[in-house]
Amino acid sequence: MLIAGNWKMHTDLSAAQVLARNVAAAVAERGAALDDVDLAVCPPFISLEAVRDELADTDVAVGAQNMHFADEGAYTGEVSAPMLHSVGCRYVILGHSERRQYFGEDDAGVNSKVQQAVDHKLIPIVCVGETKAQRDGGDAEAVVRTQVRGALKEVPIEGAEQLVVAYEPVWAIGTGDTATPEQAEAMHAFIEEVLAGLYGEEMAPDIEVLYGGSMKPHNARSLLEQPHIDGGLIGGASLRAEDFLGIADAAVTATKGPIA
Repeated sequence: MLIAGNWKMHTDLSAAQVLARNVAAAVAERGAALDDVDLAVCPPFISLEAVRDELADTDVAVGAQNMHFADEGAYTGEVSAPMLHSVGCRYVILGHSERRQYFGEDDAGVNSKVQQAVDHKLIPIVCVGETKAQRDGGDAEAVVRTQVRGALKEVPIEGAEQLVVAYEPVWAIGTGDTATPEQAEAMHAFIEEVLAGLYGEEMAPDIEVLYGGSMKPHNARSLLEQPHIDGGLIGGASLRAEDFLGIADAAVTATKGPIA
């Protein structure tokens, strides 16, 4: 199970260091209790190296929030996969709904970035999800199917550990609304079916599919107990170490029972 924090455009360098330090301390307090939960944080680009250093003595991985589709070039303001690899990133979030909404990213563009991430041994966290209008119109599955297939078109992976998908119902991001556990589970199961069509029925169940819509400590357990929900992509709740680790605690409880 993976719990990944997306810090978005929050924290300057100093605040990011403090937050990472607090995450490291909270992880240390829990010790072996978190052995079966993978943790990652995705800070702004300017803080990647500093956050990596703060987390050096932990198993918390570092990821980026976006990247370009080319190794290098005249792309002012962009960051490449080799750059991310050089500062120790393991993950990169691609196709987040905010990138689609505010920066015009589409499935073809996301696909080119996913290809690049896999080529450079970064694990893409590929985001998919429908708007409220699309869900209300009965098009949620069709939208998500198109996004999954588009983002992963001709992307070869040798093992399930090379890819993560995050289902983020757009209507539940930053709104305080959350899909019910039943709604989220149904879509996660559907995404697994789509992945099976791309990568085979043997590999698909092992590809982690995270829930990414306003997961908080108080609702995390009910979501993470669902059989097809393999973790969370956490926004606002990842900006406080105890909230972030509270979700990690819920992941442990959902799979193993209460932490002793």
